[in-house]
Amino acid sequence: MRDIDFVSRLLCLNKPWKVSRVSLSSEEKEIDVWLEHRGRAEFACPECRLPLPIYDHVPARRWRHLDHGDHLTWLHARIPRVYWLEHGIRRVSIPWALPEARCTWAFEKHAIDVLLETDVLGGARLLKLSWDEAWHLMERAVERGQKAKKRRVIPYLGVDEKAVARRHQYVTMVCDLDRGTVEYLAENREKISLDAYYTSLSGEQLAGIKGVAMDMWDPYIASTVAHVPDGRSKIVFDRYHIMTHMNEAVDQVRKEEHRLLMEDDLDLLKGTKYLWLCAEENVPEKMAAWFAFLRRWNLKTGRAWAIKEALRELWTYQRKGWAELYWKQWYFWATHSRLPAVQKAARTIHSHLENVLTYFDHRITNAVSEGLNSKIQTVKKTPMATAIGTI
Repeated sequence: MRDIDFVSRLLCLNKPWKVSRVSLSSEEKEIDVWLEHRGRAEFACPECRLPLPIYDHVPARRWRHLDHGDHLTWLHARIPRVYWLEHGIRRVSIPWALPEARCTWAFEKHAIDVLLETDVLGGARLLKLSWDEAWHLMERAVERGQKAKKRRVIPYLGVDEKAVARRHQYVTMVCDLDRGTVEYLAENREKISLDAYYTSLSGEQLAGIKGVAMDMWDPYIASTVAHVPDGRSKIVFDRYHIMTHMNEAVDQVRKEEHRLLMEDDLDLLKGTKYLWLCAEENVPEKMAAWFAFLRRWNLKTGRAWAIKEALRELWTYQRKGWAELYWKQWYFWATHSRLPAVQKAARTIHSHLENVLTYFDHRITNAVSEGLNSKIQTVKKTPMATAIGTI
């Protein structure tokens, strides 16, 4: 079998395209394949698919194809253009590559499979690509995936922010809480960041939103209320973020009390920061006895921790009415604790109580978003993230 016939079969070319020439460069370890079409061929207009005669050709260019052993393979061709009064001059579609691509469809598919199994740097080395080229392939794959997604109603959304760099640089992330998929990313955490997602949805999709889990961030609240029908009643402030406010209050109490104790040369609270941030059942076994000893002391930090732990019980109730009654009891305790940091946190939560209690209407949390954030953080710690920092 001739090399031209062999390569033609590998490429699965259909008429009017054919392989005209194949050359091998042992020194450069490259295989070059030239493609051409038969004379007087007609090509479909990319707009209306009407068969048209060739108007002219664009300059010759090449595409990276699947390697053969340690030899890189390149396809070369001049792409025809057609002319139609309604659409003007258009470059025709080619069967081996996507529009504006620098590699063939077969190579791009193989590259994505490799990059799914490795980080960008490792994949780029295996594929003999630059980091930029590998990243561009992934961007194109994501873009194609987004376009191929069917427009569907997503009943429960999670909206969260993710710090992506120093100096308070964030992205806004929207995910499908049922499927655990990222649906949207935007720079910053402003109202317009989330507005762009809502405005991309149809009226049916907006009306189909039943609940949106988020933290108590005013721009996200304003955007949801402005775009989602009856949005105010569909916002659920996430338990994780509410408990974060309480943990910060406990830590503030600990800092102040530790400073006062150190003035009397008592280091009871030294090195105990993360103990007080633990839930009771998550205290490390080797520290359990020491933590129990600390709690027997009449410490302000111990009282703050007890108030924080009591708040966790709110989400164990099955009925909204009982949960609201429990909240009133807890709120009285917290605001009469004579612990300013705890009082401030309690009042902050109380000012948003309506959308704290909507949890009992929708039973959703932002745990999926937090899980996706953890995966993003893991990716940031890979060699790829190191490479980004050096560019």
